[in-house]
Amino acid sequence: MITPDAEALVRDHTVYSCVMGSRAFGLATDGSDTDRRGVFLAPTPMFWRFEKPPTHVEGPAEEQFSWELERFCALALRANPNVLECLHSPLVEHAGPVGQELLSLRGAFLSRLAHQTFVRYALGQRKKLEADVRQSGAPRWKHAMHLLRLLASGRDLLRTGELTIDVGAAREELLAVKRGKVPWTEVERRMNRLAEENDAAAVSSPLPAEPDRARVEDFLIRTRRDSALSSGNG
Repeated sequence: MITPDAEALVRDHTVYSCVMGSRAFGLATDGSDTDRRGVFLAPTPMFWRFEKPPTHVEGPAEEQFSWELERFCALALRANPNVLECLHSPLVEHAGPVGQELLSLRGAFLSRLAHQTFVRYALGQRKKLEADVRQSGAPRWKHAMHLLRLLASGRDLLRTGELTIDVGAAREELLAVKRGKVPWTEVERRMNRLAEENDAAAVSSPLPAEPDRARVEDFLIRTRRDSALSSGNG
């Protein structure tokens, strides 16, 4: 249950929000949920208390999740796939001045660390799918579709240095997986091929080895300072 203070942070201090999930990936069908993700900036004086503001808030709407700016930046610097994709959603609903600067820093978060995080995340999801197959004879096909999508997205990021989350021409092929029209053995073959392509792309990727942490930290410090000054406590 969301607390009134947490709800106020999302309502009054969101700097960036977007739609994610199938709608952002170009995979929406009738009945698809609308997943909303956002970033809020907790006023700096809140950090001067013993009880700190939350690092994330679930809600207040259904399928809504928000991170506090510092937590969001820390995860993005570590190439967390969900957070990086949030920064590259084609469906931006709100971006204030701080949100606009955050978007301008998208390139600063990208690095070859994505090779580890995208493939590792996919491996974890694959193990869950394999457990489903052992227990019930079939995987959760929607999850299988998104695993293939993630691996392809990571491969293309490593190849080009740019993260594009809309699946484009791969839509029908992926939806066939979601509908269970592709045999599990073929899905496994595609997963293996995409993992190998990720490994190959990492060798000659145009991405830097590490993200531009200093640039992001400068943004965070300036934003915190401006928040303190605007609160009359500077």
